[in-house]
Amino acid sequence: MAFDRRTFLGTTAATGAAVALAGATSTPAAAQQQEQEQQEVRGSAPRTYAFTVMGTTDLHGNVFNWDYFTDKEFDDKAHNDVGLAKISTLVNQVRAEKGRRNTLLIDAGDTIQGTQLSYYYAKVDPITARRGPVHPMAQAMNAIGYDAAALGNHEFNYGIPVLRKFEEQCDFPLLGANALDAKTLRPAFAPYSMHRLRTPCGRDVKVAVLGLTNPGIAIWDKANVQGRMTFPGLEEQAAKYVPKLRSMGADVVIVSAHSGSSGTSSYGDQLPHIENAAGLVAEQVPGIDAILVGHAHTEIPEYRVKNKATGKDVVLSEPLKWGQRLTLFDFELTWVKGRWSVAKVAAKVLNSNTVAEDPKITGLLSDEHRKVVAYVNQVIGTSTQAMSSAEGPVKDVAIIDLINHVQAETVRAALAGSQWAALPVLSQASCFSRTAAIPAGQVTIKDAAGLYPFENTMEARLLTGAQLKDYLEYSARYFVRTAPGDVVDPAKLTNAESIPDYNYDAVYGLAYDIDIAQPVGSRITGLTFQGKAVDPAAQFVFAVNNYRASGGGNFPHVPQARQVWSNSDEIRNTIIQWVKAKGTIDPAQFASVDWRLTRGGVPVF
Repeated sequence: MAFDRRTFLGTTAATGAAVALAGATSTPAAAQQQEQEQQEVRGSAPRTYAFTVMGTTDLHGNVFNWDYFTDKEFDDKAHNDVGLAKISTLVNQVRAEKGRRNTLLIDAGDTIQGTQLSYYYAKVDPITARRGPVHPMAQAMNAIGYDAAALGNHEFNYGIPVLRKFEEQCDFPLLGANALDAKTLRPAFAPYSMHRLRTPCGRDVKVAVLGLTNPGIAIWDKANVQGRMTFPGLEEQAAKYVPKLRSMGADVVIVSAHSGSSGTSSYGDQLPHIENAAGLVAEQVPGIDAILVGHAHTEIPEYRVKNKATGKDVVLSEPLKWGQRLTLFDFELTWVKGRWSVAKVAAKVLNSNTVAEDPKITGLLSDEHRKVVAYVNQVIGTSTQAMSSAEGPVKDVAIIDLINHVQAETVRAALAGSQWAALPVLSQASCFSRTAAIPAGQVTIKDAAGLYPFENTMEARLLTGAQLKDYLEYSARYFVRTAPGDVVDPAKLTNAESIPDYNYDAVYGLAYDIDIAQPVGSRITGLTFQGKAVDPAAQFVFAVNNYRASGGGNFPHVPQARQVWSNSDEIRNTIIQWVKAKGTIDPAQFASVDWRLTRGGVPVF
């Protein structure tokens, strides 16, 4: 599907105002309002109304309680469950308890990327094809009855045409007040939606939902959005729209923000906007009652932030990713001086592992599920031995070497005959999943895809030896400082400063030690290339994923480094195609222990 500028600009702020009137009913008669006002004058008890806004976020293509990378029911150490089928059951229970017309259901983004189910309908049997299928996430969310959803950064991973087709297939608006057309600076999506809830005691309650997405899209999906969209800060756009929504008669203003609450950014100062700005929005912009938080993949049942201008609490809540939790915002309103006023807001989360999947949803998408299961179980090659990522965060393991070897070999082949062909090629990779595994014997698509659950593509950048040393020092922040002689518990050795596994990189092609007894910035020792100390001035080609190259994780030097090659295919597909071409995976041909953790020169393991 070609990029269509008319379609791209088709949804505007005006559309956003009217696009969803969930639960809308006719306005109460004037006589009812007059009677209510007369009762107020007579001093009767104040009229009250309670309603609930349910919220999900970071669903990442999860409909079923199923892990397509292991081809079995999802499970983790906490025995969480995932998927919209579970969420649907919780939503049905809440609606039965509260009354459906007293509820709304919204989402905070990252919907169409993350599982092989969502990948299949973006790439293998794409929704953009002529007479293509309806996206499973659109089918499920329509059937459950979502009222609105904010855009997440991963919505842009497959390009704007896929996103626009998904938007077209949804029965609810995709909101993004800070996703603007780069040329006109007008909203590229509906900024907000307005919803009417009919009360049993007079005037309807008008609930506005303002959608905000992540400014990091501009760098993480630069190839898809550059010159087409721009993404200003959440705070400035909220400050623009919240007063407007109040002037339009909104009694309640809720923000659905694909942005964490911490006030931090993983891309440093590359953009003048904060990645995780939900808390700042609550603090700086008056007139907001609650914020559904997304993006950070953390669980926050209820978090209160005092607005600086009004002194009032804004209630934030972030349900855990993949449909593991459902947030409930419970509102209590009072009729005061001819209008509804929010008297109380409270938030909590429900655990989806307490309920069964809704058969309506699983039945609706059973054919799609079977197709994807068959796809991921296709055999693409064999392996001479089993490999596991379980120790990947603390040891140089063969399965991470496989990712790096494929990347380095691909870049080396791509640069053959170029002016860069003589330079050594290095590669970076992370342990994206501690449960990834390649079995001995037959290897399937799901095995290879499980090594790389993200839709990252590959680039090659030029770095010097000194820059690579800086890069490794930054990466080594991931380890908890541990003095010589202290007991080492591998489970407590990593994720210092809350750094996720995907922001710890091992570099393939160099040999080095990481001295975890030393302070951050002084941990890399014995850095060599082919047995010789790395020359700080030497040049290397660095195979790197587009997330890192665009500033994800805020690693030094790479975003500014010269790009000498790039590829539009996902690294996951590159690995799958490599296995198909080779036929056999033999770790003896690529795996070696080139980095290790030490303390004072003594290996930790």
